Amino acid sequence: MNRTEFIIATAVILFVAFMLGWFASWLVNRFTRVTKSEVGELDKMAQALHEAEETRDQAITYLQQREAEMTNQLSQTEAELRAAMDGLREARHETEELRNWIEQNQAG
Repeated sequence: MNRTEFIIATAVILFVAFMLGWFASWLVNRFTRVTKSEVGELDKMAQALHEAEETRDQAITYLQQREAEMTNQLSQTEAELRAAMDGLREARHETEELRNWIEQNQAG
């Protein structure tokens, strides 16, 4: 192989390598390119996600407030129940005392 053939063979090999690299670059660009319609769609999705997060935060806040109200109401109801039970216990005790007093007065 003389010098001219070697230069031509090297040039052909480099040109083929260049063409393969360019083709690979074109393929990668073709498959990873984002179009304007896709960007618009991504913006819409981001906006929808943001609105969903706001709705979730509002729901969480509402549920926390509602839970606090229910806990407060439960505490009040339990306090009223204890007061009613104490009153009932006291009334039963007074009733028993009155029965005993009546039985003693009738017997005597």
